[in-house]
Amino acid sequence: MTLGPDIDRVHSASPVGAREPLLSLAAVTCRHPGAARPALAAVDFAVYPGEIVAVMGHSGAGKSTLLKCLTGIVPSFERATVSGVRTAFGEDLAALAPGALAGRVGIVFQDFEAQLFSTNCALEAGFAPQQLGLARDVVLARADRALERVGLAGFAARDPVTLSGGEKQRLALAGVLALEPRVLLLDEPTTDIDPVGKRTVLALLAALRDEGIGIVIVEHEILAAEMADRLVLLAEGRVLAQGPSRALLGNVPLLRACGVRPRDLDVLRVALSLRERLDDLGDAERVLRDHGLVPRGDERAGAGGPDAGTAAQGAAGVRPLLELRDVRFAYPGGAAALDGVSLRIDPGELVAIVGQNGSGKTTLAKHLNGLLAPSSGEVRLDGSDLRDLRLGTIARSVGFVFQDPDHQLFCATVEEEVAFGARHLGLAGEALRARVASVLEVCGLAARRDEDPFLLRKGERQRLAIAAILVLEPRVLILDEPTTGLDHTEQLAILDLLARLHGAGRSVVVITHAPWLVAERATRAVLMARGRVLYDGDVRGLFRAGPALAQAAFVLPDATRLGLRFDVAVRSVAELAGRIPTGASA
Repeated sequence: MTLGPDIDRVHSASPVGAREPLLSLAAVTCRHPGAARPALAAVDFAVYPGEIVAVMGHSGAGKSTLLKCLTGIVPSFERATVSGVRTAFGEDLAALAPGALAGRVGIVFQDFEAQLFSTNCALEAGFAPQQLGLARDVVLARADRALERVGLAGFAARDPVTLSGGEKQRLALAGVLALEPRVLLLDEPTTDIDPVGKRTVLALLAALRDEGIGIVIVEHEILAAEMADRLVLLAEGRVLAQGPSRALLGNVPLLRACGVRPRDLDVLRVALSLRERLDDLGDAERVLRDHGLVPRGDERAGAGGPDAGTAAQGAAGVRPLLELRDVRFAYPGGAAALDGVSLRIDPGELVAIVGQNGSGKTTLAKHLNGLLAPSSGEVRLDGSDLRDLRLGTIARSVGFVFQDPDHQLFCATVEEEVAFGARHLGLAGEALRARVASVLEVCGLAARRDEDPFLLRKGERQRLAIAAILVLEPRVLILDEPTTGLDHTEQLAILDLLARLHGAGRSVVVITHAPWLVAERATRAVLMARGRVLYDGDVRGLFRAGPALAQAAFVLPDATRLGLRFDVAVRSVAELAGRIPTGASA
């Protein structure tokens, strides 16, 4: 991987001192059967007591393999050839039995739902310590404390299947915390958690660090790296750079080369050629004012901006494609998931639905295509009540891509996967082949048509799930968290695909926890909290909807928040920089 002279000069740096590592790798190389290159190549790595190490890099860089090599999962349970020295608590890991680390090392896998299998949250959180043979009262106490620490107090009797994605992710973490391990290994533990929930989990990890626990956290977002002691950047199975997080996070070209989205403030610093660090919004505002770099307003944008007019009431005289009218819904035995929601989706919109975990976003989306039926109220497609329409009719008009693309994939090849839905709705022969070929090309999968879907990377599987729906030529495409678990390069590829579909006239509805996605890509935003819609309108209007933002605990991107300090509503760093007059001295 050639990254350019500025990046090639970044050297590795390891912690210095006499401390004994909890887990370590020395010159470890790992190669899976049939792989073109090693998953890890001569990697040195260690985690020490009371330290948080963030590991970042492109999808396929070797991050998950690194965690599995630290625990012995590879090669004990996943076939691979491993060389080099691996130690755990001062012992040779290769000489230890597979269960030797139980209770001392806890791991939350990338597919966190695969770790959940109990019938209520208390049993789930207590399962692991129970297997250690601990007394019943100790197990119950640990389970209660773990649920409380992850923000699930009061959830003990809840069935995990009734939880939102973010709540399930926190439950998986609780199940590991109940072990009270000395080392915690986390593979993307906050992907499905809303921004406030992410900060809550990271605050918990900081507290665990203070208790002397060593933590390794694999993430694609930099929020975890910002509070980590050390950052390790992987590329193609090798350690490209490691060192104090603060230093590496300011290297914008390096992060982009590793598929990591840099902080808005660092991107702005580079764009304006500023020499000062911009550690927070206060720093950024002060530096801009000191240098006379004050962004100007734009009367054309006004309060609503160029996307104003795409609002909740819809354009005059336009019949909505989809409409919810005072919809209420409650899951069996649960509180109201939707509480009087009215919403319309018009032709040619790109709507982002946002809100905290459990706010009702996914429940709302499942009403839009008939997966759920309202307890009261009605859902209409082209003016017709969904309850009066055949499933095939709905499927041809409204496509739904689930949060986890693997839940939608089951065929032997990529091509068969894309053809499946259209074939079962009656398309055949040359018409089917032509449509499948066209969709594969649009989604960038033409060269992978004969491959097993589950051998694709996560971003490719996400595009395949979209392709399998897109072949039906729906007028509305609904996607539940389409960018979670993807590196930034893959995220942009998905968003560019959605932009092309939107540009071709399709309505696109995206459920997301990524504020930057809403700000930069959506034409309209719907903000939810506790089953209600708090805001429905153009995106720039959302930026100024202070009470609704506070009620939903929705945090705007740094670039937007900085712009608002100058009374300018901007959607991106590029727009903010573009509003600063040229010629000012930096």
